[in-house]
Amino acid sequence: MRSIRILCTVPGAILLAAGLVISGMPAYGVGAGRTGPEPGAAAREPTSVPVCDEPPEPERARCQSLLRTDVAASGTSRSGARPPGYGPPDIWSAYQLPIRRGRGQTVAVVVAFDYPTAERDLGVYRRTFGLPPCTTADGCFRKINQNGATRPLPPVDAGWALEAAIDIEAVSSSCPECGILLVEAASDTIADLLTAVDQARLQGAKFISMSWGHTESSGQRLLESRFDHPGIAFVAASGAGGFPAPLWPATSPHVTAAGGTKLVRFDPTFGSRGRARPSWVETAWTGSGSGSGCSRFQEKPAFQTDPGCSRRAVADLAAVGDPATGFSTYTTTPTPTGSTGFLVAGGTSVSAPLIAGMYALAGTPGAADSPNSYPYATRQAFKDIVSGSTGSCGDSYLCTARPGYDVPTGVGAPRGVHGLRAPEPPKPSNEPDQHTIWQAIKKAEKNGQHSAKGPKKHAWQRARGARGREGREGREGREGREQAGRGREEARPRTARGLKRQPPAGRFHPG
Repeated sequence: MRSIRILCTVPGAILLAAGLVISGMPAYGVGAGRTGPEPGAAAREPTSVPVCDEPPEPERARCQSLLRTDVAASGTSRSGARPPGYGPPDIWSAYQLPIRRGRGQTVAVVVAFDYPTAERDLGVYRRTFGLPPCTTADGCFRKINQNGATRPLPPVDAGWALEAAIDIEAVSSSCPECGILLVEAASDTIADLLTAVDQARLQGAKFISMSWGHTESSGQRLLESRFDHPGIAFVAASGAGGFPAPLWPATSPHVTAAGGTKLVRFDPTFGSRGRARPSWVETAWTGSGSGSGCSRFQEKPAFQTDPGCSRRAVADLAAVGDPATGFSTYTTTPTPTGSTGFLVAGGTSVSAPLIAGMYALAGTPGAADSPNSYPYATRQAFKDIVSGSTGSCGDSYLCTARPGYDVPTGVGAPRGVHGLRAPEPPKPSNEPDQHTIWQAIKKAEKNGQHSAKGPKKHAWQRARGARGREGREGREGREGREQAGRGREEARPRTARGLKRQPPAGRFHPG
């Protein structure tokens, strides 16, 4: 029997519908209807079940999504009725996404078994939320097996089919213009899933989402070559077991580990133009929620510098994952509970494909780069999550969200996608160094050009001008400008404190 997971109750005041036009939202999302958790849902105690059963064999992976059981499935027949859970406009608003980008990028989703109604369900989901079509006919959507062929496809599994639905719809939410490649492994064995990961890479995908995981073991270090491919953003779910239970492949030093958060929305406030501006608050997914902790076997990557983990720390960053503030998904393949239609799902199985889509929005990674290092180089591009805990660790950052890096949420939640691309090199400055400044001061003193009121400032200006012009023009040009500048200064009226401010031309000044 499936275990029922009891979730923290969210105050009813903050689970509100997003029924207004969001400032900056593109036109194709406006008429999609309201989105967000069902009003009044917080009056009930949220419950959920794991979508995939625990595998009976040790070398099989498990999908990491959770399905809300206290929210009834919603069909599509009611005109204007909003589906339950957060939809694409909520994701765009909460993470400030530049959703017009992503065209030409492909995000690969790797799952086990077949999702037979994938393309049809994806079409309904995208039409419901006003997203552009993504079909096989227009080349946006492709579904292949682990060998790269469209036939034969694996057998159907109800849990993994729902996982696939969540993944491809989450990618659609964070990157509506991206192409989607669904790669279906023949089974849930680690060997088959890694073969599917290889196939996604061979198909040219630069962004690969993996919403599944396995308990860590020492032998997994021998599989690191499957992810050691610079220029490809591998994103994996960190798990749903809280602290200290992060899963592999999220613990791989070559993979971006996606943690989960609780995302709540407050009443919109109205700007000067009358547009809704919702407020969002994120905390760590508390209790036995987002998988977090220190790897027992994987080496610590160079970009991680936290002192409490001698090995790889998980997670790197986070996005919505708590089913109590869950994601809206649609499927007509019956779920393990027999439900079809619009459902509410959660888990780091939601945050992983969302983040993979955000990587695609940010652009193609550098060919020699490790994209999972990007967030650490641009931490200011993330919302720091400072509350919530994934377990008991004595208030340590290993399981408690706090200012700065913490293990449950990493560097935080994306605020735009600037932190998911290669950091820009520092811009060259024409500010002179101290040696140049003092050389200019000495030269000014020697020539008798300094004064008691500010020789250092005068020398700084001279040094800065010399440094900025150096190498771009000859001595004659510099001397000409200096003479012209002195002529202009002599022509201007002066006061005891310096230059007299001249009134702008054409403006009346009494007296």
